[in-house]
Amino acid sequence: MPADPITVVGIGPDGWPGLTPAAQSALQSADILLGSPRQLALVPSGEFESVAWPSPLSEGLPRLLEEYRGRKVCVLASGDPTLHGIGTTLVRLLGADAVQVIPHPSSVSLACARLGWAQDQVQVVSLVTNPTDRLHPHLQPNRRLLVLSRTAQTPVEVAELLTARGYGDSTFTVLEQLDGPTERIRTSTATDWSGEVDPLNVIAVECPADAPILSTVPGLPDDAYENDGQLTKREVRAVSLSRLAPVPGQLLWDIGGGAGSIAIEWSRHHPACRAIAIERDPTRAKRLERNATTLGAAVTVVEGSAPAALEGLEAPDAIFIGGGATAPGLFDTCWNALRPGGRLVANGVTLETEALIVQWYKTYGGDLVRLDVHRASAIGTMTGWRPAMPVTIWSVTK
Repeated sequence: MPADPITVVGIGPDGWPGLTPAAQSALQSADILLGSPRQLALVPSGEFESVAWPSPLSEGLPRLLEEYRGRKVCVLASGDPTLHGIGTTLVRLLGADAVQVIPHPSSVSLACARLGWAQDQVQVVSLVTNPTDRLHPHLQPNRRLLVLSRTAQTPVEVAELLTARGYGDSTFTVLEQLDGPTERIRTSTATDWSGEVDPLNVIAVECPADAPILSTVPGLPDDAYENDGQLTKREVRAVSLSRLAPVPGQLLWDIGGGAGSIAIEWSRHHPACRAIAIERDPTRAKRLERNATTLGAAVTVVEGSAPAALEGLEAPDAIFIGGGATAPGLFDTCWNALRPGGRLVANGVTLETEALIVQWYKTYGGDLVRLDVHRASAIGTMTGWRPAMPVTIWSVTK
């Protein structure tokens, strides 16, 4: 770690004149100045050595920090360095005591100021490192979104996604070079959006009130998923996820992923929720990946049979056993991998799986329920109840 804390200075398109005296002083006293070529060009030459970020940054950053250990290092960041920025990355690598941050107004605060939006009522979605489909869970009627763009192509990609999802009438505003001498703001609908855009842009979306709903509450309609019948049905899914209790920042293992509905709805609960879905059938694994993309979920698919496929995976905070429960050693492997305080839910529809679940319940305790769902169905010219197969649901906390 450097002898002096690394100083991270937020800078806007207005460059040097827009910096506070403290930020200018930090830059002038640096031995090494790190940043993108665009950011470095905004700072007048000085006694420091200018070094552009390597690509990929995630691999090159630790090497750079080690190379300049003991020298006074200053890092340039766009806007507020702790809002989806390099400041957060450096704190994670070095610790808060080793990083000093001098913020600049973020693109979010500048965009809200231009639009007259209340920041606390806006959903910020970063597509700088995330795929465009991660927008899906945030598309809800009457919502306001601020999307942090990756490139000049991002507005077109976002407009196309909105249109495909039935949100083409959204008010669509692209704000370029905010607070810079070439600032430009243009508004249209998502469907009508076109035009060349500066790479430094933010997208503001106002979703219409009558737009289609795909809630982030567990229990999406079954037809939201491409499936071959290997799907945890809507009512069972909602009950199972209530026992799994998604928590932001936590990781789920979905064993016997099928169409991926449990993993996907866990991940849609919050942008920081993650899931690993284990599916042995290659065709289903590909289908699961498509469902995750369509619904904007952060799901990693592992093709293979549990418990062997679980080896080397990150320890989970919750586990769902929806298939393969009778595989030798599966439960013991899952229980040993589960973090303390973690939740495990197992569903069974066959007598063999149910017998195992009852044994686990007797040994480990928890909660055991049987769910019977009946759906209205036509019987000739009349209507009656048609039962689905009953499902046994066991949930336990480690």
